[in-house]
Amino acid sequence: MTKDLIIVKVNEFLVEEFEVEPSKIVADANMRETLDLDSLDYVDLVVVIESNFGFKVVGEDFISIHSFEDFYNYCFEKVSQKNAA
Repeated sequence: MTKDLIIVKVNEFLVEEFEVEPSKIVADANMRETLDLDSLDYVDLVVVIESNFGFKVVGEDFISIHSFEDFYNYCFEKVSQKNAA
């Protein structure tokens, strides 16, 4: 799966799940602030990631994710690792 395809899929489920305007999802924007995430939202996000991309997410992974670009890179890296295994 290409990074561009991952970006499209991520943006689609973020718009749908978190009811955010697509125009607000910008690579360098702060993901937590833009989506107004609380702890329950992170649980929802984990479920959506796992169902869309098929890899397991651990909470500590989110420590280094600040921007949407960080999130895209994280998903791309995990999908690549899964496909290489």
